[in-house]
Amino acid sequence: MAFTRDDLLATVELSPQAAGAHDRRGWVGLFAAGGQVEDPVGSRPHRGAAEIERFYDTFIAPRDITFHRDVDLVAGSTVIRDLELEVVMSPSVSMRIPAYLRYVVAPGPDGPRIDQLQAYWQLPAMIGQFARAGLGAVPVGLRLAVALLRNQGPAGAVGFAKGMAGAGRAGRRLVSGLLDDLCAGDTVAVQRRLAADTDIYLGDDTPLSMSGLVERTSGASWRKLIASGHHLVAGLDLDGRRAVLIVDLSNAPLGVARLRYFTDEA
Repeated sequence: MAFTRDDLLATVELSPQAAGAHDRRGWVGLFAAGGQVEDPVGSRPHRGAAEIERFYDTFIAPRDITFHRDVDLVAGSTVIRDLELEVVMSPSVSMRIPAYLRYVVAPGPDGPRIDQLQAYWQLPAMIGQFARAGLGAVPVGLRLAVALLRNQGPAGAVGFAKGMAGAGRAGRRLVSGLLDDLCAGDTVAVQRRLAADTDIYLGDDTPLSMSGLVERTSGASWRKLIASGHHLVAGLDLDGRRAVLIVDLSNAPLGVARLRYFTDEA
């Protein structure tokens, strides 16, 4: 079943609406059977209705979340949302979290449903913001720890903590340099940074050559580099056109395993 751009955006927009209204049933009901939430990317995904309910109870129900949207990009059945999350955890503790959201929409018996929700944001940076809130953050942190253990158990707490691991400074340097080379249109330099088997896609699954990627990014400027697990995401601006590049890194040795370039042209 093919969805229009309006179908996809309308489906995705129901998520912040339900979260803002604290509509647990409505938010969980947006997901396809077997759908999953990975928030932040790098932590253990929550799969299926029961796990998604526990995710909601732990991270959405106790707080007020406002989505300050910058731009939405639609590529195939995927929506990439560039935004900032405003999270109010208590009257004295609120945070602003730069993020990218990736939604994959699939057909369901009653219309389109969210099959995947991935939230790319930096858990260590969020913890730093939280700590700077001072003594007011202590009871909030304790409540979060209790909710995490109550709703998801020790294994779930460990799974969430996996979001702390990431590409580190070396990974950020690699991707920053790659972005510089792409924006400069330097095909030779880009080729040196990529392995022979690096997968490059337009959107999620349309193969794209390295030269095709360079052609699309040459002359652009990049912004808002987010490291989430072993994945880095950046926005690209070129003559008023917007794009988002998702870079999946490999370990041992550190390298680029996959690049996905998302734009409304995909």
